[in-house]
Amino acid sequence: MGIDNLPEDISIARLWNEALLEAIRNDFARPTVHARNLFHTSVAMYDAWAIYDDTATPYLIGNTVHGFTTVLEDFTPNEDLEVSVNKAISYAMYRLMTHRFQNSPGLEETQARFDLLMNKLGYDINNTSLLYEDGDAAALGNFIAQSIIDYGLQDGSREATGYDNAYYEPANQAYALDDNNNPPIQDPNRWQPLGLDSFIDQGGNIIDSNVPPFLSPEWGNVYGFALSDEDKVTYQRDGNNFHVFHDPTDPPYISLTEENAASDAYKWGFSMVSVWQSHLDQNDGVMWDISPNSIGNVDISTFPTSYTEYPNFYNFFDGGFSSSSGHTINPVTGNPYEVNMVPRGDYTRVLAEFWADGPSSETPPGHWFSILNYINDHPMFEKRFEGQGDILDPLEWDVKAYFILGGGMHDAAISAWSVKGWYDYIRPISAIRSMAERGQSTDNTLDNYHVGGIELIDGYIEVVEVGDPLAGFANQHVGKIKLYTWKGHDFIGNTETDQAGVGWILAEDWYPYQRPTFVTPPFAGYVSGHSTFSRTASELMTMMTGSEFFPGGLGEFVAKANEFLEFEEGPSVDVVLQWATYRDASDQTSLSRIWGGIHPPADDIPGRFIGQVVAEDTFDFAVPYFNGSLNTEENELPIRIYPNPVTDGLVFLSNTIGNETIEFFDINGRRIELAKITFDEFSRTTSIKLDVSATGLYLLKVNNTSKMIVVKD
Repeated sequence: MGIDNLPEDISIARLWNEALLEAIRNDFARPTVHARNLFHTSVAMYDAWAIYDDTATPYLIGNTVHGFTTVLEDFTPNEDLEVSVNKAISYAMYRLMTHRFQNSPGLEETQARFDLLMNKLGYDINNTSLLYEDGDAAALGNFIAQSIIDYGLQDGSREATGYDNAYYEPANQAYALDDNNNPPIQDPNRWQPLGLDSFIDQGGNIIDSNVPPFLSPEWGNVYGFALSDEDKVTYQRDGNNFHVFHDPTDPPYISLTEENAASDAYKWGFSMVSVWQSHLDQNDGVMWDISPNSIGNVDISTFPTSYTEYPNFYNFFDGGFSSSSGHTINPVTGNPYEVNMVPRGDYTRVLAEFWADGPSSETPPGHWFSILNYINDHPMFEKRFEGQGDILDPLEWDVKAYFILGGGMHDAAISAWSVKGWYDYIRPISAIRSMAERGQSTDNTLDNYHVGGIELIDGYIEVVEVGDPLAGFANQHVGKIKLYTWKGHDFIGNTETDQAGVGWILAEDWYPYQRPTFVTPPFAGYVSGHSTFSRTASELMTMMTGSEFFPGGLGEFVAKANEFLEFEEGPSVDVVLQWATYRDASDQTSLSRIWGGIHPPADDIPGRFIGQVVAEDTFDFAVPYFNGSLNTEENELPIRIYPNPVTDGLVFLSNTIGNETIEFFDINGRRIELAKITFDEFSRTTSIKLDVSATGLYLLKVNNTSKMIVVKD
């Protein structure tokens, strides 16, 4: 098809974004790398469009970003405006994506798709000119791509050396999953690499190393979008810097010498992962209404602000959130949501697979781009920015929405992985197995007592006794720990017909609900990338669309019976995942990682808080590029609030002029007087002393913008 034959509601940006998502599905499963690819390609499309627009300001082209400068000469298109901008976007995307996926395991198919799209659009892929001054849109696109390529080669990602690690070293030696003689873990609070006979990533690619290295532990070195030095804390380990953005402070650590609150929280959280995996059986007789009528609408004021509060937030034995009240009616239709009853064991397994990296393996940041495209296609969705004003044409909406979401996903990746790299926190498979290996920490009269062991829970975590079916031929397993949980891959002979089911297994045989050739992502758990990405995306969707609700008040995905699950049969019925709001979808994502055996609650909640802050900062940073206010004196830079969380009662506002209206409220909207406000004219920084004693969530309103902040002891 030629460029003139494009459907009116499908922009050139959408075509190239779909090509990008398909390229990601055929590449190595690297969330950080692809968050960066999604961002840089979004910049390419936005900048190409902005160069033609009378009001908008390009982000990179013609500017200096993180010390990297490009010069944009005068450009007057030599053909029709719409034809020219579509051509510039296409060449920019083609050149940039061809460069970024040149080493992809799916290169042949990916490059063929890029070439085919250019051919269908009527563009010559051999036109590599950068001389755009005569009005050639193809050359302009090539110039944009080359500028972003050059920027990316010095942005701290180590792209030129295959995104390798410069200095990170794991604290623990690899745990060989197929070896029963692993030595005890050296540090039960640090990440442990896993050794597999064959490692296949979530994109289905065979990885050469049987012990995959930590992915992107130094990602805090990468240039972000809206992130600033005010968001960053720098730590040192072995003489190397680890830059941490939106530092959540320490997760709960286990002690091998004494009982304490942190140890209790560690044991509680990782044990809950095993308990929740007892929910992965469609035949347990438990039926759930998974419609927005019953699930969703979690009250943000109930979010715990410390790990000692997690037991009040999660339902330890039955699963889900304690405060998930659902929605009384669909606000769009005015009718109640229809009941959607399914076996809990089907729902939980579908959740674990659907949210793992997207239903088509486009990685979590790519999954949220797919959801954005799903929203864009909804017949009830109107492309009004922030839900107001005129309906934008498809291209303007897409380049702006991709630019915002791309910037948010990139900053979410930098923030989450900067935390992962520094705190280097253990995953459930290592924590559960190592605790059980040490013994139990409930009854000190038993021979297998250890203060750093796992806590016993009747019906879920018990000691193997003589006569137990798990005792072994010569009672060699007597005294070991057993778990009532998902039984694992040893009970699946044929993935098309078999289910592992739930029952008692030795703790040393516990597995997450993941593929046996993958088991657990090759990087630390704390904080959850899924929680960070999803919270960022859900808040940005809300801000961009002007509504917290999906179009029509309902988003859906259908997992077909006995077709959707990959490594065991199921689900037994069609499972229709449903969400009323974008935040409901985000909350569901976070739960899926617990049922999937990948994260304890301690990884989840801080990721959500980081995602919230990243979303707010991203939106505030991006919008001035659209409306021409970026370089005006009154709005040269957006006001930033830091630190968040607040630990000493002091909050700072950067880029202020001293006459801002500042108000402070609790989560219920009650105004709280501020103890002291001080403005420093030289640094353009306002310091605020908060007069609060209770930890929790608060709102700080600056002029007409409200920011959620977390106050901790």
